[in-house]
Amino acid sequence: MTGWRPARVSTAVLLALVAALAGWICLDWWAGNGGEAPPIPWTAVVGTILLATAVVAAGLPVRRWVRGVRDRVLDPLVAARTQVLAKSAAYGGAVLVGWYVAQAVAMLPDLVGSRTAHLVMAVLGALAAVGVVAAGLVVQQWCRIPPPDDEDAEETSRDG
Repeated sequence: MTGWRPARVSTAVLLALVAALAGWICLDWWAGNGGEAPPIPWTAVVGTILLATAVVAAGLPVRRWVRGVRDRVLDPLVAARTQVLAKSAAYGGAVLVGWYVAQAVAMLPDLVGSRTAHLVMAVLGALAAVGVVAAGLVVQQWCRIPPPDDEDAEETSRDG
């Protein structure tokens, strides 16, 4: 794929910081107007963990094929879509990290009762979202085709 640029850790960190700041500003405004922070159900954390697992599962066949285990045909379109999924997971997970961090920070000034449980869920959500970012970055690396060996390139040029 020409022109393809892999997801960068620095961009993911920047996205997380921007999302955290924007989320905190929105939550602070919302709380200042009498609103309660949106709840974080345990299903959101589990769903985020399942997303990270799905990204890794999608990348495993590509990883096996790139490493030379070619007992099955790998559709190039599937490999390309897996790479796009990995990049999306890295950046989307970064935004989720920012959102959950913003919720955790918003809970800190008045940490009593149910707000403590909300803080715990926000921290767990942020950790699960970091897992999505990590899964995306790792699977993206699995989708890279290594450059040809010099010996293989010489043999190909002699045969051609």
